Amino acid sequence: MRQSLGLIALVVRDYDEAIAWFTDKLGFTLEQDLDQGTKRWVVATPKGGSGASLLLARADNPEQQSRIGDQTGGRVFLFLETDDFDRDHAAMTSKGVHFLEEPRREPYGTVAVFEDLCGNKWDLIEPKR
Repeated sequence: MRQSLGLIALVVRDYDEAIAWFTDKLGFTLEQDLDQGTKRWVVATPKGGSGASLLLARADNPEQQSRIGDQTGGRVFLFLETDDFDRDHAAMTSKGVHFLEEPRREPYGTVAVFEDLCGNKWDLIEPKR
């Protein structure tokens, strides 16, 4: 049996705002943007990525809106792996991505925490090979 995570839903304020941020700031590829009447099916994937993609899901009610930017209670939520930390950190910084700390070397790799457009915390990480 083979299984994998295909999509991770990320609650956002607005589809177009989220598409612009993930494609412009992080270089993600917009894979799908399908109008379903009252909502859209919007999937964005890291360039060259072989892991899960993001389903950008617009908050539809007050409860969902209260979770925007804090889906994990302030903990790092998503981990963007790279094969070249310095390249991607420099590119993201030049595009205005807000890093919460300086890069650090850990036993598992090079890492720095950043925030997405809604305030969710991510790790940019180059795993130790």
